[in-house]
Amino acid sequence: MRRLMLLRHAKTESHAPSGRDQDRRLDDRGRSDAAEIGGWIGRHPPFPDSVLVSHAIRARQTWEIAWEAMKDRVPRPQVELLPELYGADPSHLLQTIREASAADPRRLMLVGHNPGMHELALALAGSGDAAGRKRLADNLPTSGLAVFDFEIGDWADVAFRRGRLVLFVSPKLLKQTSGD
Repeated sequence: MRRLMLLRHAKTESHAPSGRDQDRRLDDRGRSDAAEIGGWIGRHPPFPDSVLVSHAIRARQTWEIAWEAMKDRVPRPQVELLPELYGADPSHLLQTIREASAADPRRLMLVGHNPGMHELALALAGSGDAAGRKRLADNLPTSGLAVFDFEIGDWADVAFRRGRLVLFVSPKLLKQTSGD
């Protein structure tokens, strides 16, 4: 069994001072939401063994803030910055996941961007949490987390429609349910 966690970066400023999209930083809400989702992850094992993070500033900040909120409860995962996650489509993201078989983590997290992350989540969800799948159909919002289990022994075997959505959560959903 393998677990995949897809985390979209948190809310950002509209424009970076440099004018480059990759340089956009988290705004106040984004920093708060990243900490909230990180704290939630830290209270809900199992935790990622390996984390692949887009090189964009907003994705790195999301991971750093989330990690800070969870690090006292979670073993330190292997973290790798991957420029190819920025702007990646679902097929490219799937290939990146399949290549994780070299390091063979049991639980893998990607921190990246829409539309690719949302489209990937929709393409992977073959079964699982019906209410979560319905909410996820609309959007993978900023700081949104989609968790999938795959009945496979190797990441190379991950395929579209083969994932079971375990849960879909976001800071907004956490506020609506007033807790975990």
